[in-house]
Amino acid sequence: MSTDLREREKAVAEGPKKAPEQILKEEIKEGRAAIRRGAGELFLSGLSAGLDIGFSLFLIAVTRTQLDGALPRVVSEFLLALMYAVGFVFVVIGRSELFTEQTTLAVLPVLSGKATLASLGRIWAIIYVANLIGAAIFALLAVLIGPKLGVVEPRVFGEIASSMTNHPGGVIFLSGLLAGWLMGLLSWLVTAARDTISQIALTTIIASVIGFAHLHHVVVGSVEVLAGVLSGQGAGMGDYGRFLLWTTLGNAVGGPLFVAIIKYGHASGAMPEAPKRELFVG
Repeated sequence: MSTDLREREKAVAEGPKKAPEQILKEEIKEGRAAIRRGAGELFLSGLSAGLDIGFSLFLIAVTRTQLDGALPRVVSEFLLALMYAVGFVFVVIGRSELFTEQTTLAVLPVLSGKATLASLGRIWAIIYVANLIGAAIFALLAVLIGPKLGVVEPRVFGEIASSMTNHPGGVIFLSGLLAGWLMGLLSWLVTAARDTISQIALTTIIASVIGFAHLHHVVVGSVEVLAGVLSGQGAGMGDYGRFLLWTTLGNAVGGPLFVAIIKYGHASGAMPEAPKRELFVG
């Protein structure tokens, strides 16, 4: 590598913000590291993410119960969106594996030729199943604990669940597509950030957008809908299956299509030839 090129990369690394090619290199490195992890490690990390993100549902349910119309709707919705973001902060800063992050992150090594489609399918499958198991466990805990503590009324679980399922399949798919797009963007921006405070702020902003707009996220939504199913309020297993199908499809399309492919195209195109070759070797 030439001296000029080393100096350019050093300047980029130490500058006020990272260049697109630097973000891409870090994303590919992180994606490859995740793909290379053992199945047991991936499963436990995915299980942790499914459990941790459940606190979003729990805090939303508690807040809705306690507010009970005490605040203007717009203020209440904004507060609930902030509660929705809490679980994402736990997951993203805690570095556990979330399916909707990996729909973008794990795709980048494939685009660069450093991973195969088979390895992509493997990591998606393991994390997806682990996330859903964690979500189901937390939903059960929330239904058992919330009402007994007097902090959640069971009807609230039903209201939250029905707000996720009472839509045509096409609407759920498009909503999930937007949520997947935002989660892919979150992965990219967290890598672009230079400190933990910035990462927390970015995670809170993007997750709050998903919550405020009531977009469909397959893992948080699973906790929300399953809490309704398990409490006998607002949704049944058929509703959950329909939700799961369309939301999974939307999330799985949104991240790769609107973030992984487009970001890869413009970031790799901005690279000088020598660094660009590094994406395809090693």
